[in-house]
Amino acid sequence: MVSFNTFISSTYWNNTGQDYLIALGIFVVLFFIFKIFDSLIIAYLKKQAAKTKITWDDIIIDFINAIHWQFYAYVAFYIATKRLTIILAVEKILLVILTIFIAFYIGQGLSRVVDHLTNAQIEKRKKSDNAQNTSMIKVFGTIFKIVIWVLILLTFLSNMGIEITPLIASLGVGGIAIAIALQSVLADLFAAFAIYFDKPFKEGDFIIVGSDMGVVNKIGIKTTRITTLQGQELVISNSELTNSRVNNYKKMQRRRIAFSFGVTYDTPSSKMKKINKIVKNIIVKTKDATFDRVHFKEFGNFSLNYEVVYYVETSDYNKYMDIQEEINLGIKEAFEKEGIEFAFPTQTLHIEK
Repeated sequence: MVSFNTFISSTYWNNTGQDYLIALGIFVVLFFIFKIFDSLIIAYLKKQAAKTKITWDDIIIDFINAIHWQFYAYVAFYIATKRLTIILAVEKILLVILTIFIAFYIGQGLSRVVDHLTNAQIEKRKKSDNAQNTSMIKVFGTIFKIVIWVLILLTFLSNMGIEITPLIASLGVGGIAIAIALQSVLADLFAAFAIYFDKPFKEGDFIIVGSDMGVVNKIGIKTTRITTLQGQELVISNSELTNSRVNNYKKMQRRRIAFSFGVTYDTPSSKMKKINKIVKNIIVKTKDATFDRVHFKEFGNFSLNYEVVYYVETSDYNKYMDIQEEINLGIKEAFEKEGIEFAFPTQTLHIEK
């Protein structure tokens, strides 16, 4: 008992033992209160937020829920040290550590808000069947998070008494040098923005660029990835896409189809006059096909050639091929019934005796 009384009355580093015990008690009580807040109150608020239809309460709860117990422990410790007399250098170090904690959790919380808004926008587009350029939305989210962390870093340095004006100026000069060195990368970056805002195509569109064709799989910061008909992934820089002619078949509402066939020169004129009506009837009866015209076009080298034009009321290539197959089979069956023969390459040789 004597030793305890001696401890609380003795002075250690400008504080009595009693001061240390009071500071320890403050730390324990505050940390216990913070843990109750973190475990019980936050859990209750999370359940209440789940019952509402608004999203901002979920964002706030997620923001607070991201704070770990280490932060609460340090805040309790920092407040407890205010009861003690400590040297100025140590006090400044403790304040710097607290500022780092606060800056980190603010940055983490704001990043979570950006992630939440980004994911919400992506889900909204998917539900509305408008999932275009969702990868670019993720890119914008990443850029916003980088800006947030840079601003937090500059604010932290400013609060620490560091003059940030020369730093910003040096960053500007360095940024110019980096921009010159990374011209192609920046060109692709701005091209990605142009693709996102101008929307010449979006993810899921079937496009043709030069001799390459395929479905747009992802639009990134520097490149766009296309899955070709053969199955491999084609990577094209964004600047190349914006500087090229792009055929976007997904934008096509209807497909104009023109095809030809030929019949033999032995075909009588009476049967040739029936061909127009036969072909027209077949196309009219075909679903999703709109008849335009059919004409006896020309006298070929070995056939009497007809030209047919119709429209497919869909941009789906597989659907178009199904329709064309149905029309081809219909024409062949009708010609077999009428005794009309398709022409094929032949030559007639006249031999003089």
